[in-house]
Amino acid sequence: MYMENTEKRLLSGLQPSGELTIGNYCGGIRQFLEYQKEYDSFLFVPDMHTITVPQGDPKLIQERIRRFANLYLACGLDPANCTFYIQSEVPAVNQLAWILECHTYMGELSRMTQFKAKSEKQTNVGCGLFTYPVLMAADIILYDSNVVPVGADQKQHVELARDIAERMNHKYGDLFVVPEPIIPKVGAKIKDLQDPTKKMSKSAEDTSGIIFLLDNEATIKKKINRAVTDNDGYVAFDEEKKPGISNLITLYSALSGTPLQQAIDRFTGWERYGDFKKEVLEVIYETLRPVQAEYERLSKSDYVDEVLDRGRDRANEIANRKYDLVRRAVGFGR
Repeated sequence: MYMENTEKRLLSGLQPSGELTIGNYCGGIRQFLEYQKEYDSFLFVPDMHTITVPQGDPKLIQERIRRFANLYLACGLDPANCTFYIQSEVPAVNQLAWILECHTYMGELSRMTQFKAKSEKQTNVGCGLFTYPVLMAADIILYDSNVVPVGADQKQHVELARDIAERMNHKYGDLFVVPEPIIPKVGAKIKDLQDPTKKMSKSAEDTSGIIFLLDNEATIKKKINRAVTDNDGYVAFDEEKKPGISNLITLYSALSGTPLQQAIDRFTGWERYGDFKKEVLEVIYETLRPVQAEYERLSKSDYVDEVLDRGRDRANEIANRKYDLVRRAVGFGR
């Protein structure tokens, strides 16, 4: 049974591409674990979004979905407070997306910064990459989501969902709740350890600057010890002049729960980068040890299937009601 703690509903998702990183944990998972206590929370694995770019062996997507789901549970996801489901198992999202596409303008989609960035890396760009923000909008407004926690780079997509919802409401009546984005203030953008000017990405080709949630301790130690700093010889927080050190302070703050300013005050002036990195390393170990142990336990059971089945059933129940309302509003059916 789901515990609906509040009238407000929250929705979030994370694509099963690449492997989950400590950046994903700080910028998304950790915040979601807090949000699930306050909202009627929906968390989905957007497997349909994944194929907007080439993925190779389809079996890898299935393996990642299961791995991602077990990791979320290992991190502390509470199925009693969260509807956890796989996107492609809710057919109404595709049906709604088509209706929304017919109410979305080409100019709006052409301005999406993620489309511009990703299309530059491909020779033949699929239509899905261009239109997937509409599918994302369908994910959001199908469940009458009040709030959507996103990184700064995804805020534009929530704004599009708002525009589409308002446009549909104006034309057909009050069909949708207009969602609001929530952007975490701390840890929203953990940077790559080797290039702290770039976001730590689970899909990056060079993994030397990325800490994955399932990395062993020896690998994590090597990555932290090799993390780029500078030649100044003192610890200080300055994202422009000392991006490497600032990134490590932000990481420490996000994982330890220490307010950023307190973390800055603690480490400012330290002259031994090795001692500073040991502190960061220890808080990473403390965070990941219980997660990895629980992940190993869950991976040997069928519990994740039970959770995803319950989530699928509830998501479909709510989604089908909403889609039926929308299709009748636009004139479909008898």
